[in-house]
Amino acid sequence: MIQIYNNIEEINSKAADLFAASAQKAIAEKGKFTTVLTGGSSPAGIYKLLASDAYKTKIDWSKVFIFWGDERWVPLNDDLSNAKMSYATLLSHVPIPAENIFEMYKDGVTPEDFAVTYEQSIRTVLGDEGKFDLILLGMGDDGHTASLFPREAVLDEQNKWVAAYYLAPQSMHRITLTAPLINKAEKIIVVAFGEKKAHALKEVTTGVYNPSTYPMQLIKPVSGELLFLVDKNAAGAN
Repeated sequence: MIQIYNNIEEINSKAADLFAASAQKAIAEKGKFTTVLTGGSSPAGIYKLLASDAYKTKIDWSKVFIFWGDERWVPLNDDLSNAKMSYATLLSHVPIPAENIFEMYKDGVTPEDFAVTYEQSIRTVLGDEGKFDLILLGMGDDGHTASLFPREAVLDEQNKWVAAYYLAPQSMHRITLTAPLINKAEKIIVVAFGEKKAHALKEVTTGVYNPSTYPMQLIKPVSGELLFLVDKNAAGAN
């Protein structure tokens, strides 16, 4: 489903509302809320809203478990770190226990080895079903999501929940949740705004199925909900 908004502020408000509602529902039903954060600049406004007085009291943060959809393999204090941005805008401003936060990086290990460790952490919290309550995703101008980039072998992964690989065009390692794990989620929210996203959004939602070129097409929930929150500029080509 695609929902179109006038601007990024409206998208942020809707996403924050959905996040809070999902957290309340999951905690009431299961005693915990498991969620996956996305990186880049797109979600910063959402995170700041969730950290505001208007939202942070709506959620029992002691029962929230935080994971990430992907990460550049850089130290947590690096400006390129998705975790650093998430702490600056949200996690450092809400009363969430440190042991409930699972950063996607660790010093002194290879990204490939840590991918195995990270998958085990997910299994410990979620069990072998691997069903997150809510996953937040962005979408690149090229139609990638998380670190599922066009024409990379990770797009064909069927067994691993977490994969790490060297992304040659960016000259860096990446670690990412895989499509099969993402698709297990109860709710997946994709945030996209701006004219530069219009072509990819059109191809992803109405174009021929070609996930090697537009990896976002791999995101098809098994039984959950997929929701695109976009602005009029991103929706312009639809």
